[in-house]
Amino acid sequence: MSNENSSVRSDPFIKGLLKRLPDDLETDFTDEQLTGLKVALARQQWNNHPIDFRHSIGLLKWRYYFVFIAGRDLRVSRLRDRFFFRASESIFLTLLIIFMSLFGLLLAYLIKSALGIDLVPGFSLGIWAWFKGVF
Repeated sequence: MSNENSSVRSDPFIKGLLKRLPDDLETDFTDEQLTGLKVALARQQWNNHPIDFRHSIGLLKWRYYFVFIAGRDLRVSRLRDRFFFRASESIFLTLLIIFMSLFGLLLAYLIKSALGIDLVPGFSLGIWAWFKGVF
């Protein structure tokens, strides 16, 4: 039992947890309780991000800090969150397809106009004249 006790209390996570507790509480926890705390709290390690930028700025007599973190979302998603994610993803993809289609049509129109192809004689949208004026 003493070997198990030393192995649980020698774990870096448990050591850090016990270090933050008052000295009188440090010995009150059983190995089973410490293992339970590790399982419950180890999932929520917030400081493990691929992009983690933290900085503070002193202005006058106050200091302000800002944090930029990014990484894969490992939280358990709820049904409502997944619905809004799917809906926003669908809207974004639809707008992206519309934008790319319009850009493709504009590019095709400019190429047609540059080659001198006139599909409707005597009619122009004025885009080619504007484009030549700008560039």
